[in-house]
Amino acid sequence: MVKQLRGKTILITGGAGFIGSHLAETLVSDNRVRILDNLSGGDVRYVPDAATLVEGDIRGPMLSEAMADVDIVFHEAAIVDPQASVKEPFSTNDVNCNGTLAVLDEARKRDARVVVASSAAIYGRPETVPIPESHSLKPLSPYGLQKLAIDRYATLYHDLYGLETVSLRYFNVYGSHRSANKYSGVIREFLRRASQGDPLTVYGDGTQTRDFVHVDDVVAANIRAATTEHVGEAYNVGTGESVTVQELAEEIIRITDSSSSIEYGDDRPGDIKHSVADITRTQNRLGLEPSIDLSTGIRRLVEKPKALTEGVSSLGTASRNSGESS
Repeated sequence: MVKQLRGKTILITGGAGFIGSHLAETLVSDNRVRILDNLSGGDVRYVPDAATLVEGDIRGPMLSEAMADVDIVFHEAAIVDPQASVKEPFSTNDVNCNGTLAVLDEARKRDARVVVASSAAIYGRPETVPIPESHSLKPLSPYGLQKLAIDRYATLYHDLYGLETVSLRYFNVYGSHRSANKYSGVIREFLRRASQGDPLTVYGDGTQTRDFVHVDDVVAANIRAATTEHVGEAYNVGTGESVTVQELAEEIIRITDSSSSIEYGDDRPGDIKHSVADITRTQNRLGLEPSIDLSTGIRRLVEKPKALTEGVSSLGTASRNSGESS
């Protein structure tokens, strides 16, 4: 699949962050990879030696320099923090919406394809599951609304200007190069606590479901989006399989052979009860099938113990990498 993308000049915004750094690692051997990151949330350790790092903000003058002669842009830079967006809607909107608009407009001048990191947060509280792309869009936070705006901006730039764009609506992405947070970071937090024999805290009764997708499958989705003929559209990126938080905790205890117990806390206000992607469109039009099941993905993290303490910050500005939603 990676051989479909060769000999290209590629820009990855937020390329020192979670998903961006994995994209860079995958593409750098066969392409000219350039990374634009202000390093407020990313980590220079995750930038491959063969990639070119341009340190700067997507809203600043370095964007034009980074975009020179680019064929494809993977736009991963964002503030991925719904709580931060509630506290600071203006500043997060500036990065997520105005920054994305700057990327799209610069790409329009260069006629470069743009793959935009959207989010399942745009759906809000699902009326039905699995969630198709045609589901109603009712975000529950400024972050979700910002992701909806950039999702729609990508489609508009295709329809209005003929720019080749694809939006990828990430569900709960997990993998290495990531620090814990309350979204798919639950896997990392459970692993950290299980490795120490500490109790795993499940909020509510544990029956809430999520669709956890490994970052390698997200990278595969990005590459398919960069090469598909079906542009100007949005695609869910998940596994199509749901797992309860209770099952997740039990599986992590089993895989790590931990003595940890499971404790229960109060429901978290605003938590969505069920979330799983309908990936039919992604399968049919991008030809993508999930390749890493949850148990395998967890085992990969267990085999890399440093990954439990490494990762990008859960806070930052224009270089924070998108990839998780609840």
